Amino acid sequence: MYINITDSETGDNKGSCGNLVSYLEKENRLAENKVPQHWFNGDSNNIRPHEVRIGIDGNIAKLGKDDSKFFLINISPSRKEIDFLVATYGEQGAREKLKEYAVRIMDEYARNFRRQGIESNKDLLWFGKLENYRYYSHRDREVKNGTKKVGDRKEGPQFHVQVIVSRKDLTNRIKLSPQNRSRGRNVEHSKKMGQFDQMAFKQCGETVFDRMFGFDRKLKETLLYANTMKNGNIDQQAALYTLDRQLESGGDATRKKQQDEPILSRVDLEKFPQLTGWVPSFAEAGWGLLDILLAPVQDFGGHDTVAAEEERKRKRKKKGRGRGMR
Repeated sequence: MYINITDSETGDNKGSCGNLVSYLEKENRLAENKVPQHWFNGDSNNIRPHEVRIGIDGNIAKLGKDDSKFFLINISPSRKEIDFLVATYGEQGAREKLKEYAVRIMDEYARNFRRQGIESNKDLLWFGKLENYRYYSHRDREVKNGTKKVGDRKEGPQFHVQVIVSRKDLTNRIKLSPQNRSRGRNVEHSKKMGQFDQMAFKQCGETVFDRMFGFDRKLKETLLYANTMKNGNIDQQAALYTLDRQLESGGDATRKKQQDEPILSRVDLEKFPQLTGWVPSFAEAGWGLLDILLAPVQDFGGHDTVAAEEERKRKRKKKGRGRGMR
């Protein structure tokens, strides 16, 4: 599952969202699409484009001309995840289930801010648009090797959802920006002013999908695994690799039988001291791997906390000023 938050696909989120709304209507302008895909949110599946524009553009109280007015969230399941949904629910059913999933993701988006009064998607002003197609770009391997051209439509189902979410909450009083990971020099101040952990949000995406649809995601297919193999130390990488091999060696029947058991409870933790170093209380509390994935990577991957990162930045600035005075 790929989830990304950007300013806007049209390159500007400091003015009207009209251009972005028009851009995301592109598939409805195709002659082959007899049944248009309407905008949706947690309350309606039949929202018109002008309602989206008016809603977002009118929810900007006390925002300056250079402030972000909205953000675009791209929710893109992998081909394996799409194939699973289609096989389980059929093509039209897969589209509807993906919309339901997007609503759940916006619940996670709201909770990630850790702000009082911002508890679910119903506290946000947002609109989603399901898209059926994707097109090759210059970044794709097929374009680079000459087998496809930029703009060619990609094969097979390419369902994904684009969400426009207002910078302000539904009441038009609270500012919410996923770009602000911390607004204070300490954790308590950050909690008061709001913060957003993008890695935790992305991890929630695949965890919600797995729980909602009963998807059997292998450890090697998780964001946790990819992030650890890219940023973890050698001991952490070796431990996770060995754990993956151990889980795979159990076979499909064994995994199916034990799927409701916490993964860590099935592992001899004495053989994985690196894992117990990350998550000393998870096994005792009965946490499974999916629960671990809900936690920010900073909590178990050996990275700094928000407060530590802010303190390090402060010291670097102070050190820099000291050098300039010599």
